[in-house]
Amino acid sequence: MNAARGLWFALLFVALVVLHYTLRPVLDWRASIDFLAIAVLLVAVRARPGVAALVGFAVGITSDALTPGAFGAGALAFSLIAFTASKLKAAFFADNLLLNAIFVFLGKWLGDLIYLAAERRLGAPGVFLAARPVMGAPRG
Repeated sequence: MNAARGLWFALLFVALVVLHYTLRPVLDWRASIDFLAIAVLLVAVRARPGVAALVGFAVGITSDALTPGAFGAGALAFSLIAFTASKLKAAFFADNLLLNAIFVFLGKWLGDLIYLAAERRLGAPGVFLAARPVMGAPRG
């Protein structure tokens, strides 16, 4: 990676983090875009697994600083997702846009499940119901 491309990549990462904390609260959508997850997955496909896990940990600790009730849950989720995405990058990140979209969706979804499990909210009523259709469990 040459210097110009590395600078462009760093600016894109910073722009996604800034968008997460500026644009996301303004839009106030029911299902908002998680720019932090996109930024971490972007780093994960371009870095080694150890570096990706460190970046995921740093982003997770930064986001957890705003929610002290679940401190560490985001760091754990982003670290595991970044490490796993970096390991799987050769299998998924080809020139196929559909595979890239599925990869980002699964990364965000698994990150949310890890976050909820670490926060001990996975068994709360209504939370696990969102995961049942994807996991194939019967609705009840």
